[in-house]
Amino acid sequence: MPSAPELTFLQSLSPRYWPSWLGIGILRIVEFLPYRAIMAVGRGLGFLARGLVPKYRRIARRNLELCFPGLTTAKREALLRQQFSALGRAVCESAMTWWSSDQRIRRLSSIEGLQHLDQALQAGHGVILLTAHFTTLEISARILRASRPICVLYKPVRSPVLAAVSNRARARLAGTAVLYDDIRGMISALRRNEIVWYAPDQSFRKKGAQMVPFFGIPAASNVHTSRLAELTGAPVLYMSHERLPDARGYRLTIHPPFADYPSGDAIADVRRLHQLIEDDATRIPDQYWWIHRRFKGLSADYPDYYARAAG
Repeated sequence: MPSAPELTFLQSLSPRYWPSWLGIGILRIVEFLPYRAIMAVGRGLGFLARGLVPKYRRIARRNLELCFPGLTTAKREALLRQQFSALGRAVCESAMTWWSSDQRIRRLSSIEGLQHLDQALQAGHGVILLTAHFTTLEISARILRASRPICVLYKPVRSPVLAAVSNRARARLAGTAVLYDDIRGMISALRRNEIVWYAPDQSFRKKGAQMVPFFGIPAASNVHTSRLAELTGAPVLYMSHERLPDARGYRLTIHPPFADYPSGDAIADVRRLHQLIEDDATRIPDQYWWIHRRFKGLSADYPDYYARAAG
């Protein structure tokens, strides 16, 4: 994904960016609302998005068909509505991620298993903290950062306005950030005994990608975590994150380090991660990021699961 060009002040005033600034301004106002009201706004936004972005509706519906074939059509459609509600809330949570105080973030969240993270750091090789693309991904990084310094892997965004706002927020929060494909940057952070946080569960079709089952379907996957752990000696942990019902905030759960990792079989290592993600996605299915085309292959004979996705 190409990075957004940096904007000068005068360039940022161009009419082409006015809609983006309007959206940012609305989010800035949303951040001042009580948390329960923020969640209500998010639900409304998700309701609108479901009708306005049929492409993502089709992708999510197809993913739910593939991953939950045992559900009735009615239950999958209900889950689809809940998915867009969760996505709308995620957009509004960006406001808290960028502008809320650490005190507010801590009041709304709890973290279980921090002792696993602290103990892993004592070895002095850094920590690889894996997570997954649930709709609470962005706010979960903010929650963790309010308790421990972390190095966040990120993808550049196409919108210069959004890039400017998110980059400013990252700088204000004083956390380390490296591009998602900057292997040297990750190794350097681990050698500084930092926590490197990233989510390698989306479709990955670059050099070294392998087909690894996800919900029983072979999917192009990133298998480089094993090599990174081998090079640095860093322990690998998994972190779950979820939005609690009834506007009760968030819960993060940091699991103990993977035993015997890397195992010498990179595909088996990824499968262990996939199983944890599948367990979470089955437990809170509305909160996983189903609008991503996860099931893409590495060769021409791979089925095109999204070609005939219904509207």
